[in-house]
Amino acid sequence: MTSSVAWPALRRNLVAILRGIKPEEIEAAVEALISAGFEAIEVPLNSPEPFVSIEKARKLAPSSVLIGAGTVLEVAQVDRLHDVGGNLLVTPNVEPDVIRRAVVHGMATMPGVFTATEALLAAKSGAAALKFFPASVLGPSGISAIKAILPPNLPIGAVGGVSEANFAEYWKVGVRAFGLGSSLYKPGDSAAVIGEKAKRAVAAYDLLAD
Repeated sequence: MTSSVAWPALRRNLVAILRGIKPEEIEAAVEALISAGFEAIEVPLNSPEPFVSIEKARKLAPSSVLIGAGTVLEVAQVDRLHDVGGNLLVTPNVEPDVIRRAVVHGMATMPGVFTATEALLAAKSGAAALKFFPASVLGPSGISAIKAILPPNLPIGAVGGVSEANFAEYWKVGVRAFGLGSSLYKPGDSAAVIGEKAKRAVAAYDLLAD
């Protein structure tokens, strides 16, 4: 059995996806997100100078907060992420070598899956959690059908077309993690705007979790 790193026990399984953020914007954004209650922050690698932003975020955030990269496609990118202190790896696809390399580095991993075949392969490769993407296409019923054949303790996340407006629909089928992209951050958003959106997401999550 492939080794894995367990998904940490966060108070809220909310992952902020800061696609397009610039290094000069990252610190204020991270402060706003952490202040609102986020404990996992992802900078996709198709953002400007992503590793610079990740390194800045890691130095600023408490060790209990996951900081990492999204849209990771190659093993070399996993090593680079490790070099700048990242401990969260999110992918849009299932590439077993990428997942295994992240596990070697002690990272929490959330690969993107869409089918039962991909989901089982990701679990077999050592994924800490699964990111059903795009969740808006599968919908809660599609995720629920695939979830039935997965390891029972594997955390399930929904990403893509997800916001606090539809948390409850996914919660009903056992989804407990959400990745928030455009509903939380759009390039150019100020830290104040990010903070307000983050607070709304946290409040919606807490209503379901209580």
